[in-house]
Formats: sequence, structure tokens, C-alpha cells
Amino acid sequence: MIPSAFDYERAISLDDALAKLSAGGAKTLAGGHSLFPLMKLRLSEPQRLIDIARIPELSGIREANGQIVIGAATTHHDVATSPVLAGQCPVLAEAAATIGDQQVRNRGTMGGSLAHADPSADYPAVMLALGAEFELAGPNGRRRVKAEEFFQDLFTVDLGADEIIAAVHVRPIRTAAYAKLYQRASHYAIVGVAAALEVNGGTIASARVGLTGAGSHAQRLTNVEQALAGRPATSDTIEAAAKNAGVGVANVTADIHAGEAYRRAMIAVFAKRAISAALARK
Repeated sequence: MIPSAFDYERAISLDDALAKLSAGGAKTLAGGHSLFPLMKLRLSEPQRLIDIARIPELSGIREANGQIVIGAATTHHDVATSPVLAGQCPVLAEAAATIGDQQVRNRGTMGGSLAHADPSADYPAVMLALGAEFELAGPNGRRRVKAEEFFQDLFTVDLGADEIIAAVHVRPIRTAAYAKLYQRASHYAIVGVAAALEVNGGTIASARVGLTGAGSHAQRLTNVEQALAGRPATSDTIEAAAKNAGVGVANVTADIHAGEAYRRAMIAVFAKRAISAALARK
């Protein structure tokens, strides 16, 4: 199908993009992989597209104040191949490498994926596990939103129509991993689980576990986190924590790719894989 007519405008800075966006009737364009299909189906009919892909301040990966800051227009490819992330937060690079195919990774951006918040996208689960914060820019300045508050419902996030994701802030952590069962054609997650552990000696001091692909939006597996915290870092602990991972998840998705019972079973399987892989890095 062909989208309705629109005007194209290229922003030269974040301030310029915000000014153009505030005029109304506009959508921001970065990679376009999420927006263009909606436009072709006439599910989204913006009057103007504001291209933010080549704004220098929205791209790149750097260290600042003990955290890693990733510009929202940074491509999946650049996340997947980042030496900074490979050394200090490898789970994020590894998750990015599983997104779509090479063409998608070359054009798609982290900020675009997060703003779209597809219920089967990979980044949301990892962001929840890492305790990431999103830096949002709008007409009234900037604000920070925690990942668990950002993802609210099906394709619904805490992002105003006049706001843009400027950057993602994550803490360096090596004891984290992501595992997913994915659709063969699209590589979207049928079930994806990310786990980040704090391990002191032989004990799991704390755990954050994120889930994607199984509901209307990404969520934390708090029952698994509680079963891990304060327990010995052993295979028995992982087995006990993961076996009921799917039980506490409400409204599990059933679709052409997997039924509810199968997804619940796979949540347990991939929770175990993610936690085991994270623990192996201690």
C-alpha cells in the first residue's frame, strides 16, 4: 500500500527537531522500520516527517559519570559492535546483534525501537534488567524516566507527542545476559528474557529480570527476582527460581506463533538460560 501524502523536513539539531515537532501534525523519523509500515497501512498519517537520524548529538556511545550514555539515533549495528558495550555491558551489544537482519540493524535505531515499544522487541527486556533510564527532551526541557515506568501498555510509553528520546543511560554490568525464542522470519521474540545479577562471593545479592514477547508490553519477573536474591549462586538456585517464572505473568499472549501454555513454559526455559548465562560471567 501507499502512505498518504506528507512533507519531509530534516532537522539539523535537537532544538530544531523539537521546534519542528511542536508545530503539530508531525512524526519523527530515524530508521523508519516501525513508522513506514504503519503509514503504508494508513494506521499513521502524519502530515510531516521530521528526520532526526543525522543529528550529531543524538548518536554515539560514551561513558559519563560512571554510566554508559547511548544516543537515541545510534543504530542497532553500532550498539552491537561497540567496544565500550562489549567491555562494560555486553548484554546490550549481544541483544542488538539479534535484532532483525543486517539491513535492519544498519538503519534501525535504539530510540526508534524504544519509542515504538513493540511487545516483542528485544531492547525493552534488557532495559528493564539493566535498570536503564531514558532521557527525554521536550519543549519544557529534559526529564528522565525509568524503564519500568516508560513501558506502560501495548505500543504505549511515557513519551509526549512533543518529546523525543535523546539518550539512554545504563550502568556498566558484565553479569547480565539475554536469551530468546524468536520468530524465524522477523527475529522478533516469541519469548525473550534478560537477567542482570549482582553477585557477592557465592551469593546473588540482587537480581533484575525482564521479559518481552509474552504480553502487551515488557515487564519484570519479580517472582524470579525474589527467588534469586540472597540465595547461593548455584544451579539449584537457578532451577528453583526459573521453574515457575511463567506462573506470575498475567495475560500471556496467544497468537499464530505460540499459544499461552507454550509461552508460559518457554518463559521458564529462557529465564533459566538467561540467568545461567549471566551467572557464568561472574
